[in-house]
Amino acid sequence: MRADRIYAYGAAAGLIGDLLLGDPRRGHPVAAFGRAAAAVEHRLWRDDRGRGALHTLVCAGGAAGGAALAAHALRRRPAASVALTAAATWSVVGGTSLGREARAIGGALAAGDVELARERLPHLCGRDPQSLDGPGIARAVVESVAENTSDAVVGALVWGALAGVPGLVGFRAANTLDAMVGHKSPRYRRYGWASARLDDLAGWPGARLTALLAVAAGGRPREAVRAWRADAATHPSPNAGPVEAAFAGALGVRLGGTLAYGGRVEHRPVLNGAAGRAVETADIERAVRLSQRVGVLALGVTVAARLGAAAVARRARMPHGPRTSGRRAI
Repeated sequence: MRADRIYAYGAAAGLIGDLLLGDPRRGHPVAAFGRAAAAVEHRLWRDDRGRGALHTLVCAGGAAGGAALAAHALRRRPAASVALTAAATWSVVGGTSLGREARAIGGALAAGDVELARERLPHLCGRDPQSLDGPGIARAVVESVAENTSDAVVGALVWGALAGVPGLVGFRAANTLDAMVGHKSPRYRRYGWASARLDDLAGWPGARLTALLAVAAGGRPREAVRAWRADAATHPSPNAGPVEAAFAGALGVRLGGTLAYGGRVEHRPVLNGAAGRAVETADIERAVRLSQRVGVLALGVTVAARLGAAAVARRARMPHGPRTSGRRAI
């Protein structure tokens, strides 16, 4: 079986597995990677960019390298290769768990239980929940759904299409390292620099595809494009900006503004401020549904791109038959 078909079958099976099962409550491979990365950090940490770069190389490179060895070992066994691709896809995408957490918070807000919503918010994002009221929590959830659609679904599928199982695993490793050490706290401002830059580079194509698919799937394409073009560059993150702006336009809401992370306050530009309204609790469900549509479309786009690229490559390798001048022999 050709490698492109192995990826197509495996990625589809893995995404279906995520839709049906979500993340495992125990023994998740990403959690195991996180524990290993924390152990490496314990050994390597210094307030130094070089040490941080070594940490990134050891963890992300080790994860991608191990995945490459596993894929190479199974290269002559198509069924096992499909199963490995499916398992890797299921392990690295997290769209279903993202939707469940968002809906749980939305349900608490709808029931008027703001304290429960605050209690659950750290499961979804790193905001300080005590500084947020109900509308602020709803906005944080919508923003997190938008950003994680790229980080937890589309970006992984893009790199899977580009590099197979190593691409899937390497992307999630880079994204996890950024979440662990990539933020600008005193401890990680220098040590986490390499992980943050790697995540920015790895997330670039997936973020643009996520924004494009949000335009296509959101039902308000003109508004989504307008918000993307006008406001994405004002966001401090080069990848979250296009995604959140496109989601804001597609949903007709305002995102961004003042927020708190771990005791520090950030004043971010408002996205879709001219045309959007304040986020409401009901917008959480709308954001989750848009995220799901974007994830399914991303699977179709990336699989089609992988199959199409393989077809072009096969045609380029085909031997050409003898050429004739077109003149009749005498």
